[in-house]
Amino acid sequence: MSWIRAAQNFVSKMICKTFLIFTFMCIWCFMHAVVCNPPTCKTAYIYGDHMVLQREPHGAVLWGYTDPGFTVNVTFKGVSHISKGIPGAFGPDVGVWQVVLPPQAAGGPFTIDISCFDGQGNRSSIQLQDILFGDVWICSGQSNMAFDVKEAMNATAELAASVNYPNVRVLSVKQAESYTPYYDMNSTSLYHLWAKPDPDSLGANMKKGFFFFSAICWFYGRDLYDTYKVPMGMISTNWGGTPVEAWSSPDVIDTCVPAAAKNKKANLTKSSFTSKSPKESKTKEGTYSKLGGPHNDSVLWNAMIHPFLNMTIKGAIWYQGEANTIAPEKYRCLFQAMISDWRYKWYAGSAQQTDPYFPVGFVQLCTSNVPQIGEISNYPITRWHQTDDVGYVPNAGMPNVFMAVALDLSDLESPFGPIHPRYKQDVAARLVQAARVVAYQEKGLIYQGPFPTKFTVDSQEGTIDVHYDNAGSGYVHLVGPLTNTFEVCCSKSTSCQDNDTWIGTTVTAVTGLHSLRMTYTCLGYKPVAIRYLWRDYACTYKKCTVYNQGGFLPAPPFWLPL
Repeated sequence: MSWIRAAQNFVSKMICKTFLIFTFMCIWCFMHAVVCNPPTCKTAYIYGDHMVLQREPHGAVLWGYTDPGFTVNVTFKGVSHISKGIPGAFGPDVGVWQVVLPPQAAGGPFTIDISCFDGQGNRSSIQLQDILFGDVWICSGQSNMAFDVKEAMNATAELAASVNYPNVRVLSVKQAESYTPYYDMNSTSLYHLWAKPDPDSLGANMKKGFFFFSAICWFYGRDLYDTYKVPMGMISTNWGGTPVEAWSSPDVIDTCVPAAAKNKKANLTKSSFTSKSPKESKTKEGTYSKLGGPHNDSVLWNAMIHPFLNMTIKGAIWYQGEANTIAPEKYRCLFQAMISDWRYKWYAGSAQQTDPYFPVGFVQLCTSNVPQIGEISNYPITRWHQTDDVGYVPNAGMPNVFMAVALDLSDLESPFGPIHPRYKQDVAARLVQAARVVAYQEKGLIYQGPFPTKFTVDSQEGTIDVHYDNAGSGYVHLVGPLTNTFEVCCSKSTSCQDNDTWIGTTVTAVTGLHSLRMTYTCLGYKPVAIRYLWRDYACTYKKCTVYNQGGFLPAPPFWLPL
């Protein structure tokens, strides 16, 4: 048994030596102020396997965490990109590193290796796998953007077909609010990490409701991929029942509140108009306190937009405005200012890699939740404010902005209420059509419905010719009702006054390729203004009056002087 005692003595000595060595190392580390544990080495939570990074001409920004002062080596395609952990927003004990990869052509998959060094021989490494380069789009807004794939038309077939698009990657953000800006997400902030699309990653198994991944976001990314065969990274970050103020930074609020305060004195009566633009009216939609999501200024900007500012993106799409129909007088300023502010802050946050005028698309509102034939409410004026009171985009006040008209996509039978139409594929298709020209600079493509550029009034004959001569609108095509969708303001003044009467017209002919003729009766007064589809509920599904020749793009509503 002597060999057993000898073995026991040997093991005891080794344990003692190991303990002494460990103790010595710890004392040495303490005396020399170094960290002997493996260095922290992480990316921000918004990055991960299967993600899409922004392609050329922009450089993709990567960032993450290590210990202060430690060196980070990001290796991509055999080339090293060096950074250091610098204390900042996360406190003195957390180092933040950042690298900008050289602009990359669309493609993949790739791996990215990241190593962190403490200068004493200690190293930690991580690897990002299955990375694609393509276009990254932010999808944000309230419930019509949050409306997820499983609730859309033909949801079962759409979810099953999603597996055919492995180069469209999805990231879905959980609803969160904060009174201070978040600089990153965390492990509980996301419904799903970056993933290839399938029924699970698009939320097929989630409980009923608008959660997980936006239907419009998915269909938009899918249709863009079908068009360009370029990887698409789609980020869904939205919350139902929320006003634009919640998605806007304090800078936006500060810009627009003074203007809004001046407008509060306006007399808000239904269908009352000034000489320059229509006024707002009262609504049945309730107050902010009754809406489903948070309504405090900037709380969703802080929690659901701000964490992405350091990521390079291609652009954003937006579906919101219903919550602001309660008091739409601020929307014109707020929406414009929010777009400008997002652009500036994304450009600055992404090391000037995101285009400072990146393209932004939005959906012009459909209907309220209590649509009634003939009711005006505040939906028409909110639609008008969405376009900077111009009627179409892009325009001088909203450059590089595109729009999908949705007022003809009404869905009165929607189980989620008429305010939530299920025709999200149509919305996405119209957004893509406009994005192809505005965001991707295609030439010769019709992307807007007809919009009038001139009116010819014949008072003796009682006719008005509406000329749709704007380039790119296509031929005028009549689809829906010919009476009362156009209205004229009959007045004894030179402009429409609050007590003047609006009278419906009757479209009688298409004259030439781009003009309509209509009859009116003002009974001793003269027509001084004209409006089109100035109603909450403008028409039934795809049955408004005027479309382009193919019937794909509806004419947007307008209010214009004659």
